[in-house]
Amino acid sequence: MTKPLAGRVALVTGASRGIGNAAGRALAAAGAHVILVARTVGGLEDLDDEIQKAGGHATLVPLDLKDFAALDRLGASIYERWGKLDAFLGNAAVLGPVTPLSHINPKQFQELVDVNITANWRLIRSLDPLLRQSDAGRVLFVTSGVARRHMPFWGGYSMSKAALESLALIYAAECAGTNVKVNLLSPGALRTGMRARAFPGEDPQTLETPDAVAPLIVEMLSPSYDRNGALVAHERPS
Repeated sequence: MTKPLAGRVALVTGASRGIGNAAGRALAAAGAHVILVARTVGGLEDLDDEIQKAGGHATLVPLDLKDFAALDRLGASIYERWGKLDAFLGNAAVLGPVTPLSHINPKQFQELVDVNITANWRLIRSLDPLLRQSDAGRVLFVTSGVARRHMPFWGGYSMSKAALESLALIYAAECAGTNVKVNLLSPGALRTGMRARAFPGEDPQTLETPDAVAPLIVEMLSPSYDRNGALVAHERPS
């Protein structure tokens, strides 16, 4: 069986559960050595066990994305061990409160900015030199349809994803003409913990699991994927 990511190094944030967890397993199955980043040590260890049982390889990095100095050190550590990075999935995010804008308190607003926007900028800053050392650096940020719909009570999460989209597309423009391609993925409604918190009355059995979007993530982080500055939506089969 051909492994499109054999010999490549891929970093995934928010890897302990949900989309990041599914992506970590799929990228490892495709042959990549995956660097798994999340706050939850137990979730990372469980994922590492699954990957090893399937014959894959992973490096665990337990850290809080609000620890910006640690994100800076992460790039240096990757350089010391591998000298490059082939793929980066910026998946980790917080939902924040689904409430009127005037009800979001400053601490909640700052967390949305720190995790959903600033951490991804710090990771771009830390990882860009490594991605440029790859023969085909691939970057993929996970966004949401609410970034482009001005829905009442979703202002905190929506504004942070809209800012992330702008950040990613500017980075893509800056990478034009290089070996680095930067794109966005809107995964749609999936059976995740964040979705359950956002829509507590929804029947999760009506939703696809995060594994459904994993093949698309592998495709978009593969060297053969040559689009840059694209926003791709995962389409649920009819």
